Amino acid sequence: MADAAVPSPDRQSAGRRSADRLLAVQVLRALAALMVVVHHAQYDAGALAGRLGLAFAPSHLLPWLSGVDIFFVISGFVMVHASRPLFGTAGAWSIFLSRRIVRIVPLYWGVTTLYLAVAIVLPQVLNSGWPSLWQIVASYLFIPAMRADGAVQPIYSLGWTLNFEMFFYLVFAAAIALPRRHAVLAVSLGLALLVASRAFVVWPLPVAYWSDPIVLEFVLGMGVAMIRETGLRLGGVARAALVIGGFGLLHLDLSAADGTALPQFIGYGGPAAMLVAAAVLGRPNQRPPAVERALVAMGDASYALYLLHPFAIRALREVFARSPLGGWLGPWGFVAACLVAASLLALAVYQWLERPVHQYLRARLTSRRSAGP
Repeated sequence: MADAAVPSPDRQSAGRRSADRLLAVQVLRALAALMVVVHHAQYDAGALAGRLGLAFAPSHLLPWLSGVDIFFVISGFVMVHASRPLFGTAGAWSIFLSRRIVRIVPLYWGVTTLYLAVAIVLPQVLNSGWPSLWQIVASYLFIPAMRADGAVQPIYSLGWTLNFEMFFYLVFAAAIALPRRHAVLAVSLGLALLVASRAFVVWPLPVAYWSDPIVLEFVLGMGVAMIRETGLRLGGVARAALVIGGFGLLHLDLSAADGTALPQFIGYGGPAAMLVAAAVLGRPNQRPPAVERALVAMGDASYALYLLHPFAIRALREVFARSPLGGWLGPWGFVAACLVAASLLALAVYQWLERPVHQYLRARLTSRRSAGP
C-alpha cells in the first residue's frame, strides 16, 4: 500500500462510511465497463471468425453498449452526491472543475497520445485518414469536431463520451454556487431546454452535438441523487426488483431501431436509472462478499478499462489469428480472453499509473489552495 501508516479511528470510520456509501456504485461501474468491452470484443470476434472461416453469432442478451448510458446516469448521481460540501460556496466552480480535470484529463490525454503514436507507426489502424491539426487540438480539448470520414468523434473515438461528460461538468460548474436544490434544478432545466431547442434551431457544432437528448441521462442521475438525499432507503426485495426490472428492460432493447424505438435516454437511460437507484438506495454493507469486493476493485479501474480495452482487444485478435488459439478457443473464447486481458490491463494501469498520478495532482491542488493566492 502507498500509505503504510495506520489511520486514526475517526479517519478509519469516515473512510469506511464513504466506501460503503458508494460500494454498489463501483460494482455497477465495473459491470457497465465490462458491457462495453463485450460489445467491442464481439465486433472483433466477428472479424476473427471471418479470417479463420468460423461461424459466429453475436449475443443480443443485452444492448451491450448501453453500459455507456449507465455511466452517464452514474455521473449525474456522483456529481451531486460528491459535491455536497461545494454547493452554495464561493469559488466552488473552480474547485469542482479542477477536480474533474485532474480525474479525467491525464489518462485520456495519455491514451490519445498513445493512439497517435501507434498511428504513426501503423497508419492502417486509422479508419478515417490522418486527422487535421484542428481535429487533434479539438480532441485534447474535448470539443466535438468532424473527422475526415464525416463522423463527429475525437481521433480516439471512445472519447465521444468524454465530450458529453466535460460539457456536463461545465454546465454543472456554472450552477454550483447555488444551493443544491436550485443548482440541480438549474442544470436540469438548462439541459432540457437545450435538447428541446433542437426542434427550433439548427445549431452548428459543437452545440448541435451537446444538444443530443443523451445529456438528459445526467439529469436522471441527478434525480436519483436528490431522491437519496431525502433519506429514502429500500429493502433488499425492492432493490432486487429494480435490478431485475432494469436489466429486463435493457434485454427488451426498447431503443432498438425497429421502427418503434424509444429515445435512447428513455429506452436505455430509464433502466440505467433503475440500476443506479438500486445501487445507491440501499443500506451500507459492512462486510461485502469477496465477489463484490473484486467488482469494486474493477469499478475503481473502470475508467482505465473503458479507455484501454480496444488496445487489448486488437492485440489479442492478432494473437488469435496468427496462432492455434483461434481454432482451439473459437470466437467466444476470444471474447472471454478479451474480458480477462482488458481487465488485467486496466487494473495494472490504475494501480501503477492512474491512481498515483491522480493522488499526486490532487495533493498539488490541495496544497495550492491551502497556500492561498
